[in-house]
Amino acid sequence: MEALVLTGIKSLELQDLQQPEVKPNEVKIHTAFAGICGTDHALYAGLPGSAPAVPPIVLGHENSGVVAEIGSAVTNVKVGDRVTVDPNIYCGQCKFCRTGRPELCENLSAVGVTRDGGFEEYFTAPASVVYPIPDNVSLKSAAVVEPISCAVHGIQLLKVTPYQKALVIGDGFMGELFVQLLQAYGIHQVDLAGIVDEKLAMNKEKFGAKNIYNTMKGDKIPDAEYDVVIEAVGMPQTQEAAIEAAARGGQVLMFGVGGPDAKFEMNTYEIFQKQLTIQGSFINPNAFEDSLALLSSGKLDVESLMSHELDYKTVDDFVNGKLGVVSKAVVKVGGEEA
Repeated sequence: MEALVLTGIKSLELQDLQQPEVKPNEVKIHTAFAGICGTDHALYAGLPGSAPAVPPIVLGHENSGVVAEIGSAVTNVKVGDRVTVDPNIYCGQCKFCRTGRPELCENLSAVGVTRDGGFEEYFTAPASVVYPIPDNVSLKSAAVVEPISCAVHGIQLLKVTPYQKALVIGDGFMGELFVQLLQAYGIHQVDLAGIVDEKLAMNKEKFGAKNIYNTMKGDKIPDAEYDVVIEAVGMPQTQEAAIEAAARGGQVLMFGVGGPDAKFEMNTYEIFQKQLTIQGSFINPNAFEDSLALLSSGKLDVESLMSHELDYKTVDDFVNGKLGVVSKAVVKVGGEEA
């Protein structure tokens, strides 16, 4: 089978591999689509993701496909089922798993990070992380349930209620997801700050963002205005802007992934005087069912946010920045006919 293998730092090779064997508790999946995200960029550059990736490894932790084979102990799916995979595999034995915080697992492993993922025709995953897809959800949409679930987890960490005003900082794919998700969770006003006019306009006209700010062109985000602020960039200047935009009693979700050594400054009196909650968010525990339900309900439109459909040969161009502005890219492996 064809597989795109990370063989070293900034080195991807198309190889012919044997199909993986299925263990009793595993599912073999014929890949349909695999999404590419910032974590894949980091792993390609030799940086850690949710866990370190040691080459040679097949990336692709965002994926969808059709069950090709099941192990002898598998009961939750059958051959022919359309599925998506939560890549994160928890040990169930460390103190974090045993106290209801599996996302902080001390022995975390992940499909497409520590074991081969969706950038190959067939991959395996434990049955416990394989989820059937509702009939009205396409395999292409289902390939991005993992990033949806990460955003859902972030919202679950907050206290959201309809009266609130929310601001999303960042018009990348995750920021655009948050615009739709916050409204799906009942917040009555969601504003968006970013740097690309076309994305900002689409989120206002199509996805309900009330006010938009192009900070690259000098638009000023109001100070102390928002009950909920989602920082979805991960840069010091946007993290500082998120705190400044938060109103009294506000909640700031630091969702964007910063550099391992990055730091930002904050006014400690402002944190005190506003009584702010500053919340981190890591991966996606117990969020796949909600994410699939949101897709099935029609409250999320993810395919409109997918700007590029790639094949194996163009993945290298993407991770090297040769494709220009990309909102979201997915790799077509088997496609809807997988």
